[in-house]
Amino acid sequence: MDLLLNTLLAQLKQFPPARHYRVAYSGGCDSHVLLHALVAIQDQFPATTISALHVNHGLAEEADRWAAHCEQVAAGLGVAFQAVPVDGLGEAGESPEAAARQARYHVFAQQMAEGDGLLLAHHEDDQAETLLLQLFRGAGVRGLAAMPEHAVFAKGWLGRPLLGLSRQHLRDYAKAAGLNWIEDPGNQSPDFDRNFLRHDIIPDLLPRWPALTRTLARAARHQSAASRLLDEQAAADLQAAQGSRTGCLSMGVLNTLSRERQDNLLRYWIRQQGGSMPSSVQLQRVRNEVVSAREDAQPQVGWADSMVRRYRDDLYLVSAKSDQNKGEFLSWDLKMERYLADGRCLKLERRPGAGLKASLQGRTDVSVRFRKGGEVCRPLGRKQTHRLKTLWQEWRVPPWQRHKIPLIYVGEEIAQVVGYCICEPWQANADEAGLIITEQV
Repeated sequence: MDLLLNTLLAQLKQFPPARHYRVAYSGGCDSHVLLHALVAIQDQFPATTISALHVNHGLAEEADRWAAHCEQVAAGLGVAFQAVPVDGLGEAGESPEAAARQARYHVFAQQMAEGDGLLLAHHEDDQAETLLLQLFRGAGVRGLAAMPEHAVFAKGWLGRPLLGLSRQHLRDYAKAAGLNWIEDPGNQSPDFDRNFLRHDIIPDLLPRWPALTRTLARAARHQSAASRLLDEQAAADLQAAQGSRTGCLSMGVLNTLSRERQDNLLRYWIRQQGGSMPSSVQLQRVRNEVVSAREDAQPQVGWADSMVRRYRDDLYLVSAKSDQNKGEFLSWDLKMERYLADGRCLKLERRPGAGLKASLQGRTDVSVRFRKGGEVCRPLGRKQTHRLKTLWQEWRVPPWQRHKIPLIYVGEEIAQVVGYCICEPWQANADEAGLIITEQV
């Protein structure tokens, strides 16, 4: 027991401080050990509260009984308990394992408060299984790093403090402590890839390679170190390849890099912007069809909910979802913020001598519209009216973004192109109250 307690304490001291440790508690042996051990060393973290978070997938007949068992155990340990029911079936054609995992982590993220630490009971054997699964999927370095010991998550972070201990270490602790845990029959089914590895493949390899799980876990750590090094290189390349607009990549710089560095940078850039990861084939299409295209072309490659597009020398990552604002017409009295169909919000701030005339507040002919074609306006300081299309080109706004930019109308005249210009004659004079309109995503 001392080995596990000392390991847990040492690992927690390496993680960031947390006001609250939330233990992902299924009721199985591993998570029960983590919860019990954490309570045992609680005096080492007097400023941190502990709670158990149970996700009830509802897939087994005993699911509610398991939740009740978990609640009883948590009460006996003196920690707060929360059970959250989810639909664990997932979409048609989706892997049951992937659907369940996604549902769990969605719940975990929802429950996290600022600065919380989510603790997971994964151990060395789990890490070895994860590495093998990633190998069979043809994963790259980042995938072969398997499960990180620590990572930023939701409003806080997640940690796996028992990752350096074997499954047997946890079983020995559970027996020594007299713990009573749930055995999920689903964990025996060879229909699930991880169970197949655990029960049918790894046991046949252990007689030949007794240290197999430890060796595989060590290999995952090597891949994790290599992944961090690749990220450092990508971060430096991203800094050098900043495009003319925020979040874009410069094609000129990207094309000076080797193919391997291009791929590394593209993956890092997509990940940093929250896009879904492309497959190797999709990434090759980005290189061949977008990066290598002529400057006057406007190619695009999409996958899942993401799309890479090019405009002039800039590479953009955009959402592949259809535009929800198309054709939208919203009346607006300019007295309070206005939400658009896609969830964006137009915010108002009063400021003397800046923005639109505040005297427009309360008028019934003010509206929010979006580009249809043929619009004209006279930006503040210009001597003549310009076609909006010409201004878009001058401002280097990509064609696919132009119809998403809110236009503030007074009657049938454009008074403001949000984020770009105020139009004559609707600007607030120096001695007038003004309204600053900004867009918040």
